[in-house]
Amino acid sequence: MTTLLAINSSPRYELSTSRKLTSLFVEKWRAAHLGGEVVERDLVKTTLPFVDLPWIGGAFTPPEQHSPESAAAIKISNDLVAELQAADRIIIGTSMYNFTIPAVLKAYIDHIVRVGVTVVDNVGQLTGKKTTIILASGGDFRPGSPFEAYNQASGYLRQVLGFIGLTDLDIVMADRARAGDAGETAIEQFGEAVSLAAAA
Repeated sequence: MTTLLAINSSPRYELSTSRKLTSLFVEKWRAAHLGGEVVERDLVKTTLPFVDLPWIGGAFTPPEQHSPESAAAIKISNDLVAELQAADRIIIGTSMYNFTIPAVLKAYIDHIVRVGVTVVDNVGQLTGKKTTIILASGGDFRPGSPFEAYNQASGYLRQVLGFIGLTDLDIVMADRARAGDAGETAIEQFGEAVSLAAAA
């Protein structure tokens, strides 16, 4: 069975452009993969602690040496990594905050970039998984635009996800999303690009 992991990070829910487009992606993917499974991970509804000393102890010591605090701290990371390992296809919907990604998505990334687990000897282990990112922004950061260089999100996501093996990665830029402040125009503006990505 083919599995799609759908990750959302916007706190705006039904008002969110990235969530509307991620839902469209999931709908088109389901239609193209009858019988496929969709696993949804809502980062806003997931308690994602920041990396701290117990987490580091859990990540860099053998399980038999874990304190209760380290075992508890590393559990969410283990669960998130397992979701990625089980997925065949990944879609991440996110907004752009101050030229980069929201803190909740950064916290998620800190949980899934694991030396000895998702990266071994500087080689990413999550290969063979096509990934699409829907990046919604209020400004115009497309290639060739005056603010192209301000887009720190795209380069960072390509680099860090590529580091863990997700190198087959496309980014759908849903820029100037403020044209519909509640995401009303998202499907009309960007639906075709998202539909094509879901069919790929």
